[in-house]
Amino acid sequence: MQIVRIHEIKIRAEEGKGLQREALEALLLKKLERRLRLPGGSIRQIRIAKESLDAREKPDVYRVFSLDVTDSEFASEELLAEARRSHCKAAVLEETAVSFPEKRMLPEDAKRPVVAGFGPCGIFAALTLAKAGLRPIVLERGACMEERVAAVERFWSEGVLDPRTNVQFGEGGAGSFSDGKLTTGTKDPVHRLLLQCFVDAGADPDILYRQHPHVGTDVLRGVVVNLRKQIEALGGEVRFRTQLTGLTIEDGKLTAVEAAGPEGTTERIVTDVLILALGHSARDSFAMLHGLGLWMEQKPFSMGVRIEHRQADIDKAQYAALHEELGIGAAEYKLSVRTKAGRGVYTFCMCPGGQVVASASEEGGLCTNGMSLRARDGENANSGLLVDVRPEDFGSDDPLAGVAFQRKYEKLAFELGGSSYRAPAQRVGEFLGSGSGDGSLSHCCDKEPSPSYRPGVTWTDLHKCLPDFVSASLEEALPLLGRKLKGFDAPDAVMTAIEARSSSPVRIKRDAGGLALASPEVSIKGIYPAGEGAGYAGGILSAAADGYHAAMHVLSAE
Repeated sequence: MQIVRIHEIKIRAEEGKGLQREALEALLLKKLERRLRLPGGSIRQIRIAKESLDAREKPDVYRVFSLDVTDSEFASEELLAEARRSHCKAAVLEETAVSFPEKRMLPEDAKRPVVAGFGPCGIFAALTLAKAGLRPIVLERGACMEERVAAVERFWSEGVLDPRTNVQFGEGGAGSFSDGKLTTGTKDPVHRLLLQCFVDAGADPDILYRQHPHVGTDVLRGVVVNLRKQIEALGGEVRFRTQLTGLTIEDGKLTAVEAAGPEGTTERIVTDVLILALGHSARDSFAMLHGLGLWMEQKPFSMGVRIEHRQADIDKAQYAALHEELGIGAAEYKLSVRTKAGRGVYTFCMCPGGQVVASASEEGGLCTNGMSLRARDGENANSGLLVDVRPEDFGSDDPLAGVAFQRKYEKLAFELGGSSYRAPAQRVGEFLGSGSGDGSLSHCCDKEPSPSYRPGVTWTDLHKCLPDFVSASLEEALPLLGRKLKGFDAPDAVMTAIEARSSSPVRIKRDAGGLALASPEVSIKGIYPAGEGAGYAGGILSAAADGYHAAMHVLSAE
């Protein structure tokens, strides 16, 4: 279908306050006709293609739209000519849709493909295979959503960790306890298809066009369950509390997988296809695969803290007003600097109006993550504040040395917090040397941000649980970041440690057809590493896209 996309149609933030989607589109249609100097009613239908914010003239904040004209009295070339006369950027687009594969008819005794992991990568790998009629079997070590939420709530309230069902493991993967961000730096044509799947499963349609789309952890959990039900309706099967524990590889080909189920049961599944959608925290699985001869290499990742500010302060820094007054979402930020030593320091997974949560998956270790609801209406904003960690920092050539590096500092954070999953925390002023380290700053304003971390914090010196180069990089970077965003380095900002799971510390090597490699020249037929755990994605949407592509590799190999 040919459409005309017209850019930079603006409205003041207050002008769109409280408008539902249909009313907003009606307002934008009128704005567009006036901007192009066209008669009223000559454009019959538009679609919002993109929305962003322009706060360069704050306190005047504008919502900026790109609009697709899908039905008009005028031909495409006529609309382009009107746009040029009105000094509007515009282009004619030939819309081509990426789709799921057609269903195939397979014999009843056909081997069923196996997907290990049911995070975003595993969900969309399984959904793609199911739509093709292959009836995949999904192995997920964690529990279904309802049981998982209960286990996580118990962990946060009582400090009782279930190593198989937690913030990292279970239906939906780590993304189920996050902000549900769908931003990505990659430009993959399949993204639109995947976003539409999220919408069809219950996400707000604004994720189709927002510059920084997010679902929210509360909504995402229902979306994930609905996607699972789609897979099951198509003949797929999701086996919860069932972990991939071994593979049988004969003559360079996968012939079976082994799985440990509930209550200690074990099972051997004959199959010639396995998509590894393990997630970045499946450390025992990495070790098992490495022992079986899959080619793995060290991969850079990042480490640091979660930093919290009052959301109102972030709003004022970004908008010069509270976001509620403007009728727009809570303000966000994305910051980065490079230290004199060449280390990158950056914010990651910023959660407006959210909270910081314990996200450990191993006993005796502590890591944190950020989470926010769809409404993003919490008092604090939080973000990962991370320093890049390189393979040369690991101190070993072992492919799994990055895992050992993570574990070392997660153990230190656990012990520093009191060995009870309370997190070590410190205010920025103290971290930079202006306070005592006991959690109080006499020179701060009366209303300090209280840490939102569940299940609670222990005020202490964070230098004791961070690598020296991470501490030094944060000390240098904080004042620099404060110059980019007013108040970012405020003495009363709260830092909670440790954030060490931003990405996988390993990469499972694969060839151009998506197959796992045993060496640069030797592929292992039937095994397809994918997603964040394999080192090929960095977020919900990119992991989902990699799962889709892994499934398409499976189908093209048949």
